[in-house]
Amino acid sequence: MNQVREVIIVGSGPAGLTSAIYTARAGLGPLVIEGVAAGGQLMLTTEIENFPGFPEGILGPDLMSGFREQALRFGTEFITADADRVDLTARPFSVHVGDDVYRANALIVSTGATARMLGLPAEQRLLGHGVSTCATCDGFFFRDMPIAVVGGGDSAVEEALFLTRFATKVTLVHRRKELRASKIMQDRLFANPKVEVRWNSTVEDVTGDGRVEALVLRDVETGTTETLEVSGVFLAIGHTPNTSIFEGLVRLDDTGYIVTAPGSTRTSVPGVFAAGDVQDHLYRQAITAAGSGCMAAIEAEHYLDDLHNG
Repeated sequence: MNQVREVIIVGSGPAGLTSAIYTARAGLGPLVIEGVAAGGQLMLTTEIENFPGFPEGILGPDLMSGFREQALRFGTEFITADADRVDLTARPFSVHVGDDVYRANALIVSTGATARMLGLPAEQRLLGHGVSTCATCDGFFFRDMPIAVVGGGDSAVEEALFLTRFATKVTLVHRRKELRASKIMQDRLFANPKVEVRWNSTVEDVTGDGRVEALVLRDVETGTTETLEVSGVFLAIGHTPNTSIFEGLVRLDDTGYIVTAPGSTRTSVPGVFAAGDVQDHLYRQAITAAGSGCMAAIEAEHYLDDLHNG
């Protein structure tokens, strides 16, 4: 445990594993603290059809397995556990995993973000089988089907409008009687004939045998319930960046995402870089996460060159 490594990567989604591939090929001997839920959000995704190089599509777990095997091939070391604490006040940096402490001259943070869920048991059962948290990823699978979007902010409205390209009808389910989305987004929504808004409604249950078949909606004012037949439901109620162990250590924005320099993965702490959804609340795609992982690896390599060579 006294060994000081060149780089430690915390997180093992597309960003973290791409960082591992690049830093390993650069001879930096990366250690990846991959987490108990290794592989990130793509481990919960069934079919991926928009990742370049797979014209027939690929399963999310299979894609991440390929990322991991490639990182292993170049000498990446993995620890399948969660990082409990980090110390960025002293150099080399320290990452605590249980009773063990790992130290490194550079740190790449790629812990991702977690989509907020409704907390219904059926969500986990049907995730990837009609329940989705990403319209850009999964909208194509619902061509000529009725679907629902849950939420009331700009993201929910944007997803609902995007999904009208595929769906026969999009029902926006919102728990209040007015949306939080900006006026221009609301105007576009209300002008689209494919969209219907269910006001003052919450989702009580998601039903279906193997695939989503319907939602049970409850009117928050009257308490009455009704069944809405849909083939899919998209949850657009926000994401929570996985940055709790970095609070007070690196600069975070008001919503908890790590702030990086424009056009860079550099954080407020020299030698600490952030890649993927932990610092990206706009695109949130596997391909953009992988790209920023590549950036972080190259920037870390340059940082270490300067550190050692003056």
